[in-house]
Amino acid sequence: MPAFAPFRITVCGLEELDSHCERGVSHVLSILDPDLPPPPAFGRFGEHARLDLRFDDVIEEMPGKQAPQPGHVAAILDFGRGLAAEAAAGTQRPHLLVHCHAGVSRSTASMSLILAQARPDRPPAEALAEVVRIRPQTWPNLRLLEMGDALLGLDGRLVAAAMERYRDYGRDNPEHVRFMRLAGRGREVAHLETR
Repeated sequence: MPAFAPFRITVCGLEELDSHCERGVSHVLSILDPDLPPPPAFGRFGEHARLDLRFDDVIEEMPGKQAPQPGHVAAILDFGRGLAAEAAAGTQRPHLLVHCHAGVSRSTASMSLILAQARPDRPPAEALAEVVRIRPQTWPNLRLLEMGDALLGLDGRLVAAAMERYRDYGRDNPEHVRFMRLAGRGREVAHLETR
């Protein structure tokens, strides 16, 4: 099967970073909670381009939490544009690793946006499907997707794909749906029934 993007992709959580030190990662998007330092594993990655972003995994403004902001999404898309330009100009295929704490929400939303931007000729739902293919536990952060969908001019198509993803994953994982409601992420699951 041909690659979806002109660069290799990996999504992982913080605890998995050590296992990727020898995989030839050339670009890293690191998303963690505010005030956390860069993970020590990056010292073993070799030379790489990296964007460090710090915000909480929330989809609404909440006291004591730093929600993703438009500037964060603009930085993610700018990093993705630079990566795509390098892939188009270079002789080697870059390898992008995106991580957050668990490799489920912030990272998968960010990778979906980068892929949708890299392949404007493909439906945005295919970008999300590619992330699900490599990371089956994908539950992308809706706030990131909403802002990115608007910045990319996708007319809500990536957000609609995410709603389908929440429905499909939630059908088999009702405990996850309940957890999302308790975590203040009700907009992601408002259209779902909990068994």
